Amino acid sequence: MTDLNSKINAHFPGFVVRKDLVKAVKGNAIVPSYVLEYLLGQYCATDDEASIETGIETVKEILRKHYVHRNEAGLIQSTIREKGRYKVIDRISVALNEKTDAYEAVFENLAIKKVAVDSGTVKANPKLLVSGVWCIADVQYEHSDDQRISPWMLETLKPIQIARVDFDVFVTARKEFTTEEWIDLLMQSIGFDPAAFGKRSKLLQLMRLIPFVERNYNLIELGPKGTGKSHVYSEFSPHGQLISGGEVSIPKLFVNNSNGRIGLVGYWDVVAFDEFAGRDKSANRALVDIMKNYMANKTFSRGVTPMGAEASFAFVGNTAHNVPYMLKNSDLFEELPSQFHDSAFIDRLHAYLPGWEVDVIRAEMFTAGFGFIVDYLAEILRHLRSDDLSHRHQAYFTLGPQISTRDRDAINKTMSGFMKLLFPAGSETEGEVEELLRLAVESRKRVKDQLKRIDATYPAVDFHFVSKGGRKVQVTTLEEDEYPQFYHLHAAGTQERKPEQASDTDAVVETVTSTTAPDTSHHTPEQEAKGPKEGHFVFAENRKGVSFHKLFGPYLKGATKIVVTDPYIRLFYQVRNIMELVETVLRLKEPEDQVTIELVTCPHEGDIGKQRENLDAITAACEGTGVSFTWSFDGTGTAHARHIVTDTGWKISLDRGLDIFQQYQMNDAFSLANRLQEHRAVKQFEVTYLRI
Repeated sequence: MTDLNSKINAHFPGFVVRKDLVKAVKGNAIVPSYVLEYLLGQYCATDDEASIETGIETVKEILRKHYVHRNEAGLIQSTIREKGRYKVIDRISVALNEKTDAYEAVFENLAIKKVAVDSGTVKANPKLLVSGVWCIADVQYEHSDDQRISPWMLETLKPIQIARVDFDVFVTARKEFTTEEWIDLLMQSIGFDPAAFGKRSKLLQLMRLIPFVERNYNLIELGPKGTGKSHVYSEFSPHGQLISGGEVSIPKLFVNNSNGRIGLVGYWDVVAFDEFAGRDKSANRALVDIMKNYMANKTFSRGVTPMGAEASFAFVGNTAHNVPYMLKNSDLFEELPSQFHDSAFIDRLHAYLPGWEVDVIRAEMFTAGFGFIVDYLAEILRHLRSDDLSHRHQAYFTLGPQISTRDRDAINKTMSGFMKLLFPAGSETEGEVEELLRLAVESRKRVKDQLKRIDATYPAVDFHFVSKGGRKVQVTTLEEDEYPQFYHLHAAGTQERKPEQASDTDAVVETVTSTTAPDTSHHTPEQEAKGPKEGHFVFAENRKGVSFHKLFGPYLKGATKIVVTDPYIRLFYQVRNIMELVETVLRLKEPEDQVTIELVTCPHEGDIGKQRENLDAITAACEGTGVSFTWSFDGTGTAHARHIVTDTGWKISLDRGLDIFQQYQMNDAFSLANRLQEHRAVKQFEVTYLRI
């Protein structure tokens, strides 16, 4: 039990569960995680190991006896017939039989139809009429000589969801957690280990929850396969519905004109469109027009009377090309079907979540810690949908005057969602608001910048905000900083770059800070041929294309003595960073030159023997290469700063030392991130080059 897990259990007793238990009980049951966590919450919502073990066995027994596997449907049907009544866990939907004027249920896995349902059950659970709902139900069998009467009857039904939550208790408990602890708790609640993610990556994961907490919010996420884009919409909440992008129709989504029945938007908090991308796909033009009207005005109509709804839309799909290819040859929406690759539709999206920044899901990224029972959190988020926190950030910042009303509304809705997720009780600081507002503005800017590429009639917009003290915060997207030579192209695909942006793709991009505008002003440093120069550089989290060669090459070239001071060269991956620095020097130096590298670090009290062994291995590897590597422990205890000093007069100060890369598959020989630094995402870090 970590300190955070103990704190979680202390303040949310009975509403949290150890997340690795879902995998332990799931077996071959094809059910959403929230169904399993509902059961685990009944029997395993504790940190007592003995109770957890007993609870796991109880849940397994419940699933074994009552969950209906499709291949065992006949056996369960026979059991119901012989016993007359039996409890099952299944996905149930209901339809009205107009000929008999009676409601009839369909059990998906049990494979029975025309199950009699009383109208009171349907009125209490109207979602049964729209799509399947996971339930615990008592099914009764009573044979009749009248063949027109089905023998199946639904006696009782209980949707798998928590009946009610105490929101005031939730808000009070939130106050006991720091912002970082709360973010980690939410990350564990959706199943991820916070230690495997940087701060920006955590916020991008939590951004997927905004449609659940914000009414009529339109989010799109396009990116590579395997990043878990649809997971949160299919597994996280009983209030969300995931449908395939190819299965969308006007009656299913909005209203059926023949019978007046409202579609998905009338009953679900979130409707997510899976596999939405694909240029070869087609969509009904009338459907696209109704969707555009709904996304803009929250209403839809196929007849005379307009109707309103509160469902948020989430569009997720895969991209076929990487970001620089899309920026050079088309746009970041290139994979949308032609009917949706439409400026009016795209302009109604409140945020574009950059799926290419989300890492492919790996086993080590899942948590074994405690998180909210997802159904409990889903009910909390649903309660928060009625609140409006879109203007709370205005206590600290004002959006730039060029930002249009539609852009402003989009940014405000994203901010409202973040504030509900992270600060439902208030108490946010100016720095925390600024970090979220940057991401909210960036997410809308990504939409607007691509619109300008698609339709040249859209004007360029200066996306910035200003603090109450008059400090201007300029916002850029990460891909804008990383690929400036492609980002600012005209809609026709030709030239136009901002004046301060150069085209040298191999150069390091610099963020210059000053006392008057410490937030962003991007340009490229002098090319290596002109010699290195002094400067201060800030690198945003998740950026790729960074390597030791690009960072240090111009400053280390020609040096015969290099001294690296870093107290945290202790663990294997940290020692590996030193080895990669040695490799960089080897590539830079002439074969006949001799270079000495000295490392000053501090002992690892946990395992000093292994630390010595790894550092000595580098020394041995350098023999005969023209590089001499030596290391020593700091004897003064003052080696807190991290820097590199050369005998050519350069000092490179590093706020993180060489530990600039996020976790990657270090033991996978076939991982490009393992073999090439440029393919790794970086942590946020700063580097300063000084002449001494």
